[in-house]
Order: sequence, then structure tokens, then C-alpha cells
Amino acid sequence: MILETERLSLQPLAVSDADMLFPIFSDAEVMAHWDIPEVDDPDLVRAIVEGQVAEIAAGKALYWAIRRLDDGAFLGACDLSDIDRWHKRAEVGFILGRDAWGQGYGLEAMRAVIAYAAAMGVRRLAARTHLGNRRSDALLARLGFEQEGLLRGHVLRDGEHRDCRLFGLLL
Repeated sequence: MILETERLSLQPLAVSDADMLFPIFSDAEVMAHWDIPEVDDPDLVRAIVEGQVAEIAAGKALYWAIRRLDDGAFLGACDLSDIDRWHKRAEVGFILGRDAWGQGYGLEAMRAVIAYAAAMGVRRLAARTHLGNRRSDALLARLGFEQEGLLRGHVLRDGEHRDCRLFGLLL
């Protein structure tokens, strides 16, 4: 399912997108608030994307490559994952390369994903951020998400347990 906004095209993630995601995943500043540190192995990024493409095929998740409509530039990726059709809930996520920060692309892409989730009958969305990720916290607030809790020690990264904020949005 291709989603389009005023400036963006969200196209189903393909294995070939791993080459475009590698520079984003290898950027320490971009990955500072992710569950895993920056990735310096393009084969690992390809394996991650292959797993995501398999989840799409199995109907467990939807992952999109985010591209600008005007020039096709690859900006990042976003997703609707952990889809639970029985309980009508899912989780959203997004990652953008540093060059795309501060231009409203994340907000625009996530609005399209939220609208798509609502159209497919999802009634609750969750999102999670690492403590200190003020940009993502602010973006989720602009989208109407409310902070619902703190997941203490939720992620083990670089030998330390990191806390995460849990956000929710009822559709």
C-alpha cells in the first residue's frame, strides 16, 4: 500500500532499500535513541530489512520507505508494527536521516500512517521513545499521543538498561 501526502510518498519497504537505510543506521546521532547502536555492517542492515519485508508478507507489520515526491530522495522509514487485529491495536515508529530533521517530514509521514491505521480498523496506537529523545516526544505530542507510562529498564543497550516512555493514541 503506497501512501502519499503533500510532499511525501510512503512506499512498502523493499530489500533494496537497505542500501539507503545503511547511512541512516550507521549515524551515531540518529541512532542515539534507538534500541540498538549505530550499525557499521551493511549486511546487518540488509538482514534487518529482510526481516521487516518478511513481516509485511506475513501480515504482521507494515514498513514504508519515506521519499520526497518532488525528487524521490530517500528520507527514512516508518512503520505500523505489532499489529493485533483482534484487539485492534498496533505500534508506530519512524526514523529519519539527519538531513531530513526539522522539516516536518516525520509529522507528515506519521499523519499518513495514523490515517491508514484508522482506516484499517485500528483503534489504539502505541509508540515508545528512549528518555531524552525530546524530538520524538514532541512529535508524538503534536500527533495527539499522550504519555501513558515509563518502562523502566526496558532496553539493554551498550551494557546499560535504558528507560523508555510509553505513549498511546486512541483513534
